[in-house]
Amino acid sequence: MNDAAARRLLLVDDDELFCEVLAEALARRGYRVDVSHDAEGALAQARNTPPDYALVDLRMPGPSGLTLIRALIAINPAVRIVILTGYASIATAVEAIKLGAVHYLTKPAGVEDILAVLRENADEVTGTAAPVAAHRPSPERLEWEYLQKVLQEHDGNISATARSLGMHRRTLQRKLTKRPVRH
Repeated sequence: MNDAAARRLLLVDDDELFCEVLAEALARRGYRVDVSHDAEGALAQARNTPPDYALVDLRMPGPSGLTLIRALIAINPAVRIVILTGYASIATAVEAIKLGAVHYLTKPAGVEDILAVLRENADEVTGTAAPVAAHRPSPERLEWEYLQKVLQEHDGNISATARSLGMHRRTLQRKLTKRPVRH
């Protein structure tokens, strides 16, 4: 896929302004960008025109970006999928990679970071992800990551997750809407 015209990228994110800016930046660099703001629309576009690359937001209304990974791979087994999220956790990163994503980036990620992980040669992808901390995460960070893991196990269902944790649903929602504690 050295031919720039052959590089079709599916950008899936519910933030329309973000998509507009990123799609324009990627188009200037030779990608043909299709944009969707939800999982259902993304699958319809991918079935119509299979992408070579997919840049998928983790959290969107409806199904999460994780649900798209297997479906996109079924459409094109060679697709390189990158999960991009403002709500990073170890649990979702591991799950994304297990499902077949080639990389997991946290927002805000620059266009050059995104391009680095989209390269065809996976050996070129080094140092673009957020570095792993050398020290132990704080208890607050560990709690946030555990909540993310349990939420993932319940397919994003807040009520089922709250029941599983023995926690009130509103308390869980409050904890999940907070940005993750750094360390």
